[in-house]
Formats: sequence, structure tokens, C-alpha cells
Amino acid sequence: MPVPPSRSRGPRSSRRPLADFSHQTVLLSESVDVLRPGAGKVIIDGTLGGGGHSEALLARGATVLGVDRDPVALQAARVRLAAYPAFSARQGNFGDVLEVATDLLPVDGVLVDLGVSSPQLDVAERGFSFQKDGPLDMRMGDTGRTAAELIAEEDEAELRRILEEYGEEPFARPIARELKRSLPTRTLEAAEAVKRAVPRKAWPNKIHVATRTFQALRMAVNQELESLESLLAALPRLLKVGGRAAVISFHSLEDRKVKETFRDMVGACKCPPGLPVCVCDGQGDFALVSRKAIAPSDEEIAANPRARSAHLRVVEKIR
Repeated sequence: MPVPPSRSRGPRSSRRPLADFSHQTVLLSESVDVLRPGAGKVIIDGTLGGGGHSEALLARGATVLGVDRDPVALQAARVRLAAYPAFSARQGNFGDVLEVATDLLPVDGVLVDLGVSSPQLDVAERGFSFQKDGPLDMRMGDTGRTAAELIAEEDEAELRRILEEYGEEPFARPIARELKRSLPTRTLEAAEAVKRAVPRKAWPNKIHVATRTFQALRMAVNQELESLESLLAALPRLLKVGGRAAVISFHSLEDRKVKETFRDMVGACKCPPGLPVCVCDGQGDFALVSRKAIAPSDEEIAANPRARSAHLRVVEKIR
């Protein structure tokens, strides 16, 4: 039986390293431009990270509330953006932004970047990397169960589901079996378990064999898909008319969820062709700002290869 959600556990913040939280912001100009920041505009940066998007929004005159689960990111962003009186930051999950930012609603814009920040990946103690040894943690915040605890507490069938759904891992069954057998508590132990479970001839050429497994465990530990669903459901209440929501995703599962939800929010006329006006009331309260996802430029990908899978989708509340 699954244990209670991650937010049910107490804080364990003492193990957080206060590293330099510098991060290459993805799709910076594109996401800022579509949000149309300016004087009098209030925008929520729901995944504050190192503050790169927020800084660009503030520089264009907007008032920005940054939200992040990671206390290290919050501390770094507060230092970086101390010169902007129009900036404030609060600890929280972007999926709970209705509660986190109740006093500001409705707002002119909401931005979320669903990627993992470089400092989270690069600092071994955070437990996100399959190439650096550290505790098998993977929590973006400072509460909840770790990836090691998830592996120990869930049964093999649930682990397999997590790997299949969140990682789209074709070898989910043997990997889940090996993780339960070995019960890793370190990142390199988990990576070795994946290697043992997947036949050497089946290892992918372009990514590490443990990439999908680590991605799936991270998404499960942080309840990332559930947070995204909560945010998307809240957009009608978060945004004022004319307000925009911009979502940057890196995973096909997340991008598909955003695409399908935005399509449903926009709606579609189902009237027979030839009617002079719509009578089916099939139009939604939102409009797509760009029919296709906005991708990073070749120049950005060359400078930051981690940006290559980024997709930016944007909707505007029109009534």
C-alpha cells in the first residue's frame, strides 16, 4: 500500500548543501516575451529556481512573486534579486499556488519551468545524478520521503508502474525487480542495479541506461505530474482576463498533458459548417498564443544542450 503523500513527512533540511545556485535559464527571451511583462503587471514564477526568468520579468517592470519548494533556490534567488523591490519569494509547490498566492489573485501571468535546475543535478548530495555518488534522495524540497525510501516502501508492481508511466522504460519489470532485491540507498548503487537489470546489448546509445529510471523516480518522489495537473486546473482562477500562462516542459508525458489540457481549455466549435455564428457554445475561455510548442533555437541548444528537449506552450484567458 502506498504511504501518504510526500508532504506528510517532517522536514529534514539539515542535509541541504548551500551550493552556488547558478543555472542556465531555458527559453528565457521567448517565455518572457509571451508573458508581456510591464509596469503594473503581476506575474507568478511558480518554479523560481535560480531566479533567471524572474530577473528578466522584473527588468521589464513587472511585479514578481517567486515560488519554489527548494529552500536553497529561494535563498539564492533572494540574494540575486535583492535590488528589485517588486520581487518577493515564498516557499511552496507550484501546484498549490492558489493557496500560496491567494492575496495576489488574479494575476497577469503564470510561468512554470518543469525542468530540474543544474545545481540540483550537479550537486551529488541532492541525489539526482546517476553519474555522481550521493544519497538516493531526489527531493526538490526539504520534506517527504526520498527515492531510497520510495523503493523500499513500494512493492514491485508499483515500482514497475512508476518506471513505465513516468520513465517510459521498456525494461521496467526487471529494473523494478532488481531495485527491490538490492534496495539501493546511494545513487551509484541504483545506477548499477539498472545496469544489471538491462541486457548490455539493449543499453541506449544516446543516453545513460539509468536515465529513464532516475527520471521516473524523481517524478514520483516529487509528485511532479500531480502538481502539474493541479496547476493547470487552477488557471481559470489564477489568471485575470488577458492574463497568460506559460509552461516549459522537458518530458513527453508532461508536454502531452499541457497540450491536451490547453486544447480542452480553448474548446472548439462543433456547429455544422456554414452557420454564420456559433450556436453550440463550444468555445472555451482561453485561446492559444502559439498553435505549436515554442522550441529553443539552435544557438541556445549549442550553448546549453540540456535545453534540447524543452517545449514552451502558452494560453491566454480571453473571458
